[in-house]
Amino acid sequence: MTEKLRNEIVLLRDTGRSIRGISRQLHVSRKAIRRVLAEVHKQRREGVDGLPSAPKRRASLLDPFEQDIHGLLEKYPNLTAIRLLEKLRSRGFKGGYSIVKDHLRRIRQRSRQEPVERFETEPGKQGQMDYSPYTIAFTTGTRRVHGFSYVLGYSRRQYLHFVESEDFPTTLREHIRTFHYFGGVAKTCLYDNMKVVVDRWEDDQPIYNRRFLAFATHYGFRPVACRRRRPKTKGKVERSFDFVEKNLFNGRIFRDIDHLNEVTAWWLSNVADVRDHRETKERPIDRFEKERPHLLALPDHPYDTAEVVYRTVDAEGYVPVDQNQYSVPWQRIAQELIVRITEDEVIIYEPNVVEITRHDRLVGVSGHKSTKPEHRPAEDRRRRANQLRERYSQLGDVPERFLAELVQHHRYGWEQASRLLSLLTLYEERDFVAALERALRFRAFSCAAVERILAMQATPRTVRPGDRELRGLLEELLEGADAIEPRSGEEYDKLGQTLSDDEHEEPSDGETDEEE
Repeated sequence: MTEKLRNEIVLLRDTGRSIRGISRQLHVSRKAIRRVLAEVHKQRREGVDGLPSAPKRRASLLDPFEQDIHGLLEKYPNLTAIRLLEKLRSRGFKGGYSIVKDHLRRIRQRSRQEPVERFETEPGKQGQMDYSPYTIAFTTGTRRVHGFSYVLGYSRRQYLHFVESEDFPTTLREHIRTFHYFGGVAKTCLYDNMKVVVDRWEDDQPIYNRRFLAFATHYGFRPVACRRRRPKTKGKVERSFDFVEKNLFNGRIFRDIDHLNEVTAWWLSNVADVRDHRETKERPIDRFEKERPHLLALPDHPYDTAEVVYRTVDAEGYVPVDQNQYSVPWQRIAQELIVRITEDEVIIYEPNVVEITRHDRLVGVSGHKSTKPEHRPAEDRRRRANQLRERYSQLGDVPERFLAELVQHHRYGWEQASRLLSLLTLYEERDFVAALERALRFRAFSCAAVERILAMQATPRTVRPGDRELRGLLEELLEGADAIEPRSGEEYDKLGQTLSDDEHEEPSDGETDEEE
């Protein structure tokens, strides 16, 4: 079931419609409606943590025939369920008429055209939300900020807060602050075509962001996208920015964004709320008292706005988040971990969603590292050697044997063993282990030898598309790799003697790194 349909069910139920009436209007079974209402009620009461879970979907007899169905409907748009059933049975389908009819109805279901309300609205019926960017000369330096504004359509009471970005988590957090500021939620909210709310338009209809619809369903309101090229549709919130620029900003100096928000909170209560509004001829705070009882009640538990992403631990034992880095135990180099990003914290989990560590989130800065001392390799040589043995044993028997030979034959064996682990950020573990096995065979006990084997025989690991920071790091480390001429295994066998000579290489100076 789509998030849009779930949103429709919750909205209709909140208006007092019976389950039977909703079922008839939306053509959804009463059992499915009860399930959606129970899920939303549980989410409002208990909340969710936003962490990934295995998708739950029951298999259907129609699954093997999906391509056939879409091909038939593309060729015959008005194909009836009976004729479709006949066509499918001729291709081996064993199911009945009902499953085909329901599936065909879901495919053909069209998004209803959202009403656009332009003038005065009833109390609690509509809110309007928008961003406006500003470049402000703070006393600490000029910065670009974004004003998040939400205006109630009836009372004209406004919520205003300045943030550093217009991304998805920030937008949800500011909505939640708005709802708590007003003590309730307007039944609909007008938006322009921001990507947070609208993915795209098809056939002059908005296709809403599925995640934002889930958020709207949690609070029980309906998002309404304004028609493209019609900015006056949400004129109430647009005009509020004009008042902000002429009154809030005029004649005031701000130290930083925190000071700006402190002044803004005072300004909302002592200026914006208590002025006589130009159109209503009443104070917004007075009209709000009439509007408050008509707002939707807040759920018991707020929506979880944390962003959940996957990140690969880099060669230094850090995961990147928003151009900053956060440490994890160094033994987890090259592992792909789950990172949950809240407004104040960065929480890092194992793939099975067991927490590893958490950091205070670095906000308003870039290029910084948050490091916990216990995550770094031990300074004591004996303890560090034990840590390296433990990490190599986790990789298997071959790496463990390679480590033993490396420290026995190489003066700087422990240092080389530590450097070797960084290769796991560039190559898959199986390729890394295969390279160590080949190096063992030729008794080539050095980091340089293993690097050459990997460059000749392995392909660098694929970077997850969302890991922009890691992609940049890998591109930098791999710069010039295309210039390496790949060789076959037969050619490499001829180089065995050359590789074996690497075991005699020693640094020209410096202290020994052997275990004490």
